[in-house]
Amino acid sequence: MDKKTQRQKIIRRAAQEIKSNMVINLGIGMPTLVANEMNDHVENVYFQSENGLLGIGPYPSESEIDPDLINAGKETVTAVKGASFFDNADSFAMIRGGHIDLAILGGMEVSQNGDLANYMIPGKLVKGMGGAMDLVVGAQKVVVIMDHVNKYGESKVKKKCTLPLTGTQVITRLITDLAVFDFKDGQMWLTELQEGVTLEEVIAKTEAEFENQLK
Repeated sequence: MDKKTQRQKIIRRAAQEIKSNMVINLGIGMPTLVANEMNDHVENVYFQSENGLLGIGPYPSESEIDPDLINAGKETVTAVKGASFFDNADSFAMIRGGHIDLAILGGMEVSQNGDLANYMIPGKLVKGMGGAMDLVVGAQKVVVIMDHVNKYGESKVKKKCTLPLTGTQVITRLITDLAVFDFKDGQMWLTELQEGVTLEEVIAKTEAEFENQLK
C-alpha cells in the first residue's frame, strides 16, 4: 500500500473523533487534513489555532488568500462566519483552562503508557514546540495520528520513547495506518484494526506491549 493511501486511512478514521458542538485544535501536518473528512451530519464545530483564531475555515482559493490570516503552522487559512480573533495569551488560556474538547496531533513516537514525543529530533533544526505541550495537558481528549513504523520499518509505537517527550501519559487514543489503541491508567489497549490488517501484523510491527480488547 502506498504512503498516500496509508495516510488517508488514518485521516478518515481520525475524522470520526469529531462530534457536533466541539472546539478542536488540529496539529500541523497530517492533522490539518482531518477537517476535510468530517461527517456531513456534524454541526457547529469550531477549529482553534494557538495564534489566536477560533473558527478556522477551509484553505483559501487563490482569490481568497489573505497573508494576514494564518494558522499556527503559518499556513494561509479562511475564517468561517462567527469566527473570533484574540491574542496569544487568550488562546493559551483557552487551552490551559480545559476549553478545547479535542486535540488531534501528529506523533514521532508513542510509548505503551501514553507518553508522546512529537516536537523535535535532537540535532535537527526546530522552530519550537508550538502549543503541543500545552495541548496535551489542557485538551479534554488527545488523539495522536501517525504512521505505525518509520521509513526504516522500525516501530514508532514503543515500550519507551527515545525522543524528547512532549508529555507523559497524556494520550487518549492513538490512530495509525494499522490499528487504533486507547490508553487508560498507564495501559495500552488495542481496540480496532484498520481494514485489511491482521492482529499478527500489528503484533509484529509494535514494540510496545498492549492488551487486546478487540470485539
